[in-house]
Amino acid sequence: MSGKNYILIIIFSLLLQLVVLAVAVFIDSYINREKRKIMLAIILIVLSIIAQNYMEYYFEVIDSVPFARKVAAIYGYCIRPLLILSFIYMLDVYKRHIIASVLFIINTIVYLSAFFTDIAFTINDSNSFVRGPLGYTCHIVSGILLAILISLSIREIKLVGTKTAAIPLLNGVLIVISVLLDSKVSYLANPMTFLTITVVSCCTFYYIWLHLRFVREHEEDIKAQQRIKIMMSQIQPHFLYNTLSTVQALCRIDPQKASEVTEKFAKYLRQNLESLDKDECIPIKKELEHTRIYSEIEMVRFPQIEMIYDIKDEDFSVPALSIQPMVENAIRHGVRIREHGVVSISTDCGERFHKIVIKDNGKGFDVKSLETMESSHIGVKNVKERIEKMCNGVVNIESTIGEGTTITIRIPK
Repeated sequence: MSGKNYILIIIFSLLLQLVVLAVAVFIDSYINREKRKIMLAIILIVLSIIAQNYMEYYFEVIDSVPFARKVAAIYGYCIRPLLILSFIYMLDVYKRHIIASVLFIINTIVYLSAFFTDIAFTINDSNSFVRGPLGYTCHIVSGILLAILISLSIREIKLVGTKTAAIPLLNGVLIVISVLLDSKVSYLANPMTFLTITVVSCCTFYYIWLHLRFVREHEEDIKAQQRIKIMMSQIQPHFLYNTLSTVQALCRIDPQKASEVTEKFAKYLRQNLESLDKDECIPIKKELEHTRIYSEIEMVRFPQIEMIYDIKDEDFSVPALSIQPMVENAIRHGVRIREHGVVSISTDCGERFHKIVIKDNGKGFDVKSLETMESSHIGVKNVKERIEKMCNGVVNIESTIGEGTTITIRIPK
């Protein structure tokens, strides 16, 4: 096989990989729009580098056209830092990366000057490459950009903490190795440099990294949504069953009261269903309204129960059905057995947190056994998980058997 045919086979294999990769990136629904655009741009840049490699080789060895070779060389020196810059943006697309971008612009200006001056390089009449005083600008800029890329890759590993996060770091190391290998090999041997072949592989590695990352995030979102739906389905029936039982009992002894309770229940249910249609948290004022209606209905059944409200802070939001289930548990599993059961709800604002305290004088329970309870106190467990996941809050439960329970919720500002 001749050297020319061997070169064409290498070029064809690289182009085929890039075309297949571009199709995969384009149809992959897991990759978001910004990352997809950058990935496709990288593929186009690599395609142009392959063409530039061959054209520079062609004009140096075969055709011997000095000006055409100069154009190809200028493009090569300008585009390589852009490729590394694109990899940097791939890691953190939402940051401007001003230093890296300025370095790329400076590098481009230096080598575009080759059309007018010899400060970067020139191609003389005998088609020989002559490097100028700023001829190593591309190498220096690329080295700095690689250092930035590797540092960002290390940060990614620390932040994400998964094995796949090492892929960007591996790409940076491979690029460094390929540059060192290219410094030992002449274009006369092969126009396809180690760097060109490496960046094609790096594109594939980056795509694998992106796909695995977004698949993992997508799966985590689905699991979180499923957990919330399950938790909501567990919480809702408690209040519904209690309310219907109350209305049923009142219909026999006090129809007028039954009508009032039904009206309250309809109002609560309407607001409750509206809250469940939203993925975000709801204002604390709205959640307290749910709680008031619930407690008023329960106090019809248990008139010995007293609700105390001390609301000093209403300027924050909580997950839907977060306070009401706590009060429900306080009533159902605690204060309704007392001659004078008391449930108090207070809110206050600290320096860093909004605080909610729900306290009762019920029978109390063993907090350590909370995780093993299958039915009782299920509302407490569900609310605790939703507050932690939806608003990064903290729920602290203190309970003394025979004395009562205090639940403190802290929501970060």
